[in-house]
Amino acid sequence: MNIDIDTLTNEWDELSREYSELEECNRTYIELLEQLHSHQQKCFNEIKHQRYRMNQICASLRQFKNVQSPDEKEKIANLEKNTIKRKAQLHEIEQSLPAKSGRYLRIILGDVNVSILNRNDKVRYKDEYEKFKLILNVIGLLMAFLNLLFNYRVLELSYIFLLVWYYCTLTIRESILKVNGSRIKGWWRAHHFISTVAAGVLLVWPQGEHWQLFRKQFMYFNAYISVVQYLQFGYQKGLLYRLKALGERHNMDITIEGFHSWMWRGLSFLLPFLFVGYAFQAYNAWTLYHLSYEPVDAPWHVSVMCGLFWVLFIGNLTTTLLVVPEKIREKTKERYRLISMGKSMKLRKMMKQNSISENDIDIAAENSVVTNVTSSLEDDGEKKCN
Repeated sequence: MNIDIDTLTNEWDELSREYSELEECNRTYIELLEQLHSHQQKCFNEIKHQRYRMNQICASLRQFKNVQSPDEKEKIANLEKNTIKRKAQLHEIEQSLPAKSGRYLRIILGDVNVSILNRNDKVRYKDEYEKFKLILNVIGLLMAFLNLLFNYRVLELSYIFLLVWYYCTLTIRESILKVNGSRIKGWWRAHHFISTVAAGVLLVWPQGEHWQLFRKQFMYFNAYISVVQYLQFGYQKGLLYRLKALGERHNMDITIEGFHSWMWRGLSFLLPFLFVGYAFQAYNAWTLYHLSYEPVDAPWHVSVMCGLFWVLFIGNLTTTLLVVPEKIREKTKERYRLISMGKSMKLRKMMKQNSISENDIDIAAENSVVTNVTSSLEDDGEKKCN
């Protein structure tokens, strides 16, 4: 195909015009980035100012604890309610702003901004986190069964190295989720750090009589934990999306060890599986305790693993028992929210029947939600000002 030089020149001129448009687009993009940074800093300063003024107001309110006038009591109560609401509003605003990385992320990744500002991107990252856990648990289950069938050192070390990599990656991903607003319990994060240490100890545990006596029990334990986590994922994935669709859960809530974002009705199904897993951890610690004395000359790995399993057992059991009452209290708040949604749906049905305007419906629904949110805030306590 022959092309003359004039045609090529025209094509280049057209490409040059397109490049000029690209330069203009890039210039606009850079200006918007600068404006974005400026607005972010302004938001940070305003949030800091709001909190400073609220602290002053709360400090001044303490002087009015013994007032007797009904009118003053009502004004104080309104100020306390408004303060609690404003704290919640500021928290929601902060979720749309970049947050500083924690010390762990700064050590691992450096001073890098890992904030995800787009809500859809946050949800996508959280979903990838859940899929990552599911895939690795399935792989771990298969490798645990293979280690039960075949006693090969290379296969053992491959599986244990997988555990080290899995828990290390999990701690990094959870730290990123935490920066982006996830309300993960502190113990569940600590649990995965301890599990990383435990996997590292297992990796350097020399093959010998003590390891061979504990090996099969450890593989059964990991196989059981993988099955439980798979069951949790299947249940919680659907439940979390239903709750998120109803607006009852934060979009970055995650299911740590299957026990962070449940409603009570699901808790009763999974609790027995969790407690059996905790009992298995205690049994591992008990077995290792006896192995540290007999056979003789046990390596230091036996005592360290015994202590780590005891810590995991006590921490998991204590945290779970503390979370159950919390979930019972949350059930009442969830009932308020569902009542609000029910009222909103009834109002929309009335609109179809009586030709009520859409604006009237929205105002009525908003008033209903505000009333119930206020009730929930009062249940949480007005002592947050103190």
